[in-house]
Amino acid sequence: MRIYNTLTRRKEEFKPLKDKEIKIYSCGPTVYDYAHIGNLRAFLFADLLKRALLATGDRITHIMNITDVGHLTGDRDMGEDKVEQASARQKKTAWELASFYTDAFLADIKELNILTPDRLPKATAHIKEMIALIEALEKKGYTYRTHDGVYFDTSKLADYGKLARLDLAGLKEGARVEANPEKRNPTDFALWKFSHPSSPFLSPGGRGKGEGEAAKRQMEWQSPWGVGFPGWHIECSAMSVKYLGQPFDIHTGGIDHIPVHHTNEIAQTEAATGKPLANYWLHSEFVMVSETRMGKSEGNLITLDAVKKRGYSPLAYRYFVLQGHYRTKLNFSWEAMDSAQNSLDRLYATIAEYDEPKIGCAE
Repeated sequence: MRIYNTLTRRKEEFKPLKDKEIKIYSCGPTVYDYAHIGNLRAFLFADLLKRALLATGDRITHIMNITDVGHLTGDRDMGEDKVEQASARQKKTAWELASFYTDAFLADIKELNILTPDRLPKATAHIKEMIALIEALEKKGYTYRTHDGVYFDTSKLADYGKLARLDLAGLKEGARVEANPEKRNPTDFALWKFSHPSSPFLSPGGRGKGEGEAAKRQMEWQSPWGVGFPGWHIECSAMSVKYLGQPFDIHTGGIDHIPVHHTNEIAQTEAATGKPLANYWLHSEFVMVSETRMGKSEGNLITLDAVKKRGYSPLAYRYFVLQGHYRTKLNFSWEAMDSAQNSLDRLYATIAEYDEPKIGCAE
């Protein structure tokens, strides 16, 4: 099998590290809201890849994380934690909210006939592993502190940005990158964030604080650097290495993971261990609506539930996605869903004919 490796920008013959054994890690959902069908494309692609590899007879270990803490609203480790922010808005505890949307996501992938990964580790259950990885980076001199957390110094890593082919010399802080004057480099990223007593969140018991009382984060842990919570990127490094070892064979995700999340995963893991994180990196493209990327910030998201309410089968959406190349943008429309549903129905009808042989065919 030949696959396109984002790391090398080439199609390569796939060669697993161990004969007849393949290890795959997929970046999973941030569980603060329902996944939209654009999100789900990445998981459908990972499922297609997995099924193709299973057809070779190889044994596959597949890990997909659940991000239930640490994913902030800002691109560069600024803003509020998405789960905590949503918990305040929806009047649930962060733990309740994360559990609810995890269950909703698992229901979606089941309806899409996506094979369940071997493990679905949660970030909140792996704080110890993340702290250990940050400590390893600290000992090697890759970290520094600011008022709001512990950061990775990207200038210390000679090949930082190799996945995204970043132009570090020309990189400037732009409109989608909130400036932090204490950061040594625009690309530096948070490994551990300190809790801020003035954060406008619900109290741990799920009740709002009274007038004049300091609000408190619900999800926070003790660490060698102070009470806080992990950055987004560190969780995937800690969990992938724990369950798959290092290096492992394949890392999958959406194309939006390339410039920041996957770039930083590679940086922190390889800096800590001196070994490659994964040999092959595969990324799926966006789902578009009227030539605009589908997303929460764009206000054009569509959930799988909305697809079902329109009368379409979830498998019709799977059919729609599988008609396009995974590295090509896919423009969604209800007319395209009509076509996908009709094609799926015809496929079912054709298969049904084989279940009802004509009289005399057995002769």
